[in-house]
Amino acid sequence: MNDVYAREVVMARVGHLIRRKQREVERITRMLRSLFDPGQVLALEPGKIKRIILIGPYARRSWYEDRRTIEFSDYEFWVVVNHPLFTDERCWQNARGTIYRELGNRCAVDVEIYAKSDIRTAQAERDTFIVDRIEAGITLYRASRDADLYSTNGSGDRP
Repeated sequence: MNDVYAREVVMARVGHLIRRKQREVERITRMLRSLFDPGQVLALEPGKIKRIILIGPYARRSWYEDRRTIEFSDYEFWVVVNHPLFTDERCWQNARGTIYRELGNRCAVDVEIYAKSDIRTAQAERDTFIVDRIEAGITLYRASRDADLYSTNGSGDRP
């Protein structure tokens, strides 16, 4: 599979879901990546998303949707950033607002932000709440593996 970001790459990672759910997961992933605003905090290093993980019922293949009662599983995304400063809510306001405006009437989306150091600490302390969810989750995006969101030729240039 090509490393260049394409909606098909994310959708293939959640191939167990129905097509509509695959598209929603891909769309949310794209919005998180494109609307992350690290410029909202003063930091010595550039803000980067290291990983986006789908956890919960959609990752465990136990999601439900009952149109009659209008009950459905929430999407649960964990985002790992390179520095604790970038967990600040100001960096995520635009992404959360856009997700809510565009998908809020169709699905509930929960986004938790962690710093890479938080994950390392959880692993060292054997924090099963965090470690178990990461291990059972589906990595939708990993900076070390996947190309830039706007890459078409590997250069990272926007189209």
